Amino acid sequence: MLPCFVRRAVFSFNPRYSHAKNVIPNIRHLVTSVDPSSGLTEEQQQIYKTALDFAHLEMRPHMAEWDENEIFPVETMRKAASLGFGAIYAREDYGGTGLSRLDASITFEALSQGCVSTTAYISIHNMCAWMIDTFGREDLRKTWIPQLASMEKLASYCLTEPGAGSDAGSLNTTAKKSGNDLILNGSKAFISGGGDTDVYLIMCRTGEPGPKGISCVLVEKGTPGLSFGKKEKKIGWNSQPTRAVILEDCRVPISNIIGKEGQGFSIAMKGLNGGRVNIASCSLGAAQASLEISADHLKVRKQFGKPLADFQHSQFQMARMATKLVASRMMIRNAATALEESHPNDVTLCSMAKLYATEACFEIVNTALQLHGGYGYLKDYAVQQYLRDIRVHLILEGTNEVMQMVIAKDILKSK
Repeated sequence: MLPCFVRRAVFSFNPRYSHAKNVIPNIRHLVTSVDPSSGLTEEQQQIYKTALDFAHLEMRPHMAEWDENEIFPVETMRKAASLGFGAIYAREDYGGTGLSRLDASITFEALSQGCVSTTAYISIHNMCAWMIDTFGREDLRKTWIPQLASMEKLASYCLTEPGAGSDAGSLNTTAKKSGNDLILNGSKAFISGGGDTDVYLIMCRTGEPGPKGISCVLVEKGTPGLSFGKKEKKIGWNSQPTRAVILEDCRVPISNIIGKEGQGFSIAMKGLNGGRVNIASCSLGAAQASLEISADHLKVRKQFGKPLADFQHSQFQMARMATKLVASRMMIRNAATALEESHPNDVTLCSMAKLYATEACFEIVNTALQLHGGYGYLKDYAVQQYLRDIRVHLILEGTNEVMQMVIAKDILKSK
């Protein structure tokens, strides 16, 4: 199922990079539309179809139950992993699927139509697998990538602290050397999968104040000194648990450092670049599903003796929703390609995609709920769950306010 690698043109706000090295325009693969498969290669279309079929058969029928009862659907995720969705863009030598960032984006877009919350956790798990695969020593890759690729073991990303959210460089969790070990103390907040997952990538301070003193350390569940807070009650993302991760004299080998000492902040930010594209892709899937649900509803629901689809206001609303959807898809796929190609503006383009798409897709789903009238507010209708699940996408993986800061800093930097 591996796709042929297709070079795509990357669009940037900076005209100096319109003909960047190794970026070869190919018009056929630039065109996307309301149809999510538009502009994809045949192999990518098959990846999308495989993920969408799985979403409709294995996820969508259960998403309301998972939400209502706060069920973490581990067995369903392992079924997804059997299709290659556990370590999508990790290398193949230890079991990764070896696909591109664009392939990952279209996979998350499709899966999120079945359940946004579950797909969002899968995207975080993939981010962790990539970090170990890209920066970890060979023995760590050999140990963890096969288990993460199959989702036999699940991973959590641990950056945010109670007092260090957007200002991640000021984190206070420490890791002090003691012989051949590190002693970790501190806590992490809002950790997806916390308490139910098996491996935690902890960003902690091993050196000087600021970003350069931060390292990334792998901590296994069951390590003495590792504990968890209460399960948080949330308005969405209820199919994945969220807890604080607490470290109290937690001893791990120095060999558990991912990458080099002091490289942790850089690793965390590089992980988040992909995470921003992934989470935007999850919003896109919710918007796609909501658009389709709304079209069906407007054709069936009648008021004043005719279908809602015959009212010009409904038509104009659908037109605006579809336009925002296609614009979001273009930005996300452009950013995914930029990341794959190491484009000079990849960080900014990922931030732009996350900023625009998460907000535009939230507006799409919110409009879809409005078009359903009172029915949209009932839990019998999926649109309200899509709305609750994607609201947090404007906050996590870097708030959209921080995305604006990243974008503006790049635009206004000295030439």
